[in-house]
Amino acid sequence: MIIRPITDLRNNFKEISETVHSSNEPIYLTKNGYGDMVVMSLEAFEQLKDKQELKQSIIESETLQQQPSSKYYSHDEVFDMMEEIVKEHFKNGKNNVQREG
Repeated sequence: MIIRPITDLRNNFKEISETVHSSNEPIYLTKNGYGDMVVMSLEAFEQLKDKQELKQSIIESETLQQQPSSKYYSHDEVFDMMEEIVKEHFKNGKNNVQREG
């Protein structure tokens, strides 16, 4: 763990930038002896964010699995349902498929 005074951010910015990029670890900055902020590379931040999103997805998945009313579908069942939806879509004259997102 790297701890530096916040004034180093102003006085030694280049060094701090090089350190966070080379170590891929955050630098903890202090103000008047107390923790004030954390500086990290964009890559380290993205990794941290991705890990947090993955953990949240796992928690949500585990929560859904514990619900007794949850219905699970096999791979074949999902594709059969999708095929029926597509057939119904084209049968009703909706030939232009629009993607969401």
